[in-house]
Amino acid sequence: MTHSSEIKALLFDVFGTVVDWRGGVARDLRPFLGRHAASIDAYEFADAWRRQYVPAMGEIRSGRRPFVRLDVLHRENLLKVLADYGIDVSSIPADELDALNHSWHRLDPWPDSIEGLLRLKRRFMIAPLSNGNIRLILDMAKRAALPWDAILGAEVVRAYKPSPQVYLETVEILGLEPSEVCMVAAHNSDLAAARQCGLKTAFVLRSTEHGPAQKTDLHAEQAWDFITTDLNDLATQIGCPT
Repeated sequence: MTHSSEIKALLFDVFGTVVDWRGGVARDLRPFLGRHAASIDAYEFADAWRRQYVPAMGEIRSGRRPFVRLDVLHRENLLKVLADYGIDVSSIPADELDALNHSWHRLDPWPDSIEGLLRLKRRFMIAPLSNGNIRLILDMAKRAALPWDAILGAEVVRAYKPSPQVYLETVEILGLEPSEVCMVAAHNSDLAAARQCGLKTAFVLRSTEHGPAQKTDLHAEQAWDFITTDLNDLATQIGCPT
């Protein structure tokens, strides 16, 4: 059994765990698609854009490409998906594409996220351990009032999860041991990678991250240290007052 007294910091996956990426991206896509491709569903396009996420990072994790921040990958992926849908990007102003790409900076938190994070912050250091770049996570935090103590993650260590160095170097930056840090995520694969690096783990159920027909991460696939329904439930389980 994990004793919360051993834990000094909580690190959070952000996309899907703390914020609703699908709803936020679809919201910004609707007016764009209305101007350029009225027949395409915004959620369908958001899902297609997101599907490019892992393959794009894989090129960097494999060493085939030097590290670039997620904003760069997102914009490249956007152009690819637009082309896949037959939309002529040459007729779309670059600043309009940039604005759409920054939809990832404007994502809304899940209803429990702010309260849960504030409760956890009273007792622990809290920071994102996200593949999002610093400016993306900072803009998101400013807009949504996410109360991080620091902005950490992929761009800080120049690598993408689930590469072990992302977890281990982030722990080292905090001056802690892996056993003193808990990774919080709605994705079993993220927690598995963190556990292999010696971190504690907390699963947060986000059963609609991918929409109403979601088929993945609907339950904890291992005996994680904490298995929770949301961030308030995590705060309660880990001993934070209301």
